[in-house]
Amino acid sequence: MTKAPIAVALDAPDLATAKLWAQAVAPHVEVVKVGLEVFLRDGQDAVHVAREASGCDIFLDLKLHDIPATVSGAARAVAALAPKYLTVHASGGPDMIRAAVDALPNTYVTAVTILTSLTQEQLTAMGWNGSAQDIVKRLAAQSVAAGARAIVCSAQEVAAVRAEVGPEPVLITPGVRPAGSDAADQKRIATPEQALADGANLLVIGRPITGAADIAHAAATIAASIS
Repeated sequence: MTKAPIAVALDAPDLATAKLWAQAVAPHVEVVKVGLEVFLRDGQDAVHVAREASGCDIFLDLKLHDIPATVSGAARAVAALAPKYLTVHASGGPDMIRAAVDALPNTYVTAVTILTSLTQEQLTAMGWNGSAQDIVKRLAAQSVAAGARAIVCSAQEVAAVRAEVGPEPVLITPGVRPAGSDAADQKRIATPEQALADGANLLVIGRPITGAADIAHAAATIAASIS
């Protein structure tokens, strides 16, 4: 069976639930994602449980953002977990990104551009100059130049980012919602089909799968829709 280019966010309330979710989605998706809340609560056990239960690649979504020396040390601290993807904030700057890349040469250091929970109005109020798309393009280009091999951007910017950075970087799109799904706290969203058509390589999907009554069926249905 060919698995879909989906990273399921295992934002579970405890390790036992995370294990059940990982087992349920494993036949259908390529990646499982361990986020900040779960990692801070359960530590490295969260990654071990996710990997052992699913056999999938690990997306460690910690969004590191600090001075280069601290980010380098943090990246080395998770090296033994061998995540395929590790996120850092692109706004931390090229030196910080390069520090993470140097610390984890076998991992796809993944630069997060602008959070999908932010609107254009909020970005302007925060002092960012230009449209969300322009900001994301600048951050993506700077991050790739600093060695990032993957970029997180919303589906609304993914086509522009692909044109900006070329074919090599992995573009990861959160805020993906199947048609008819609740957007929740995500503002800049798109359907899985549209995100892939615009150039995304990997879709981050959480609640539309893990909030379903039958998680395995939800994962299978979404996977089939983009196969």
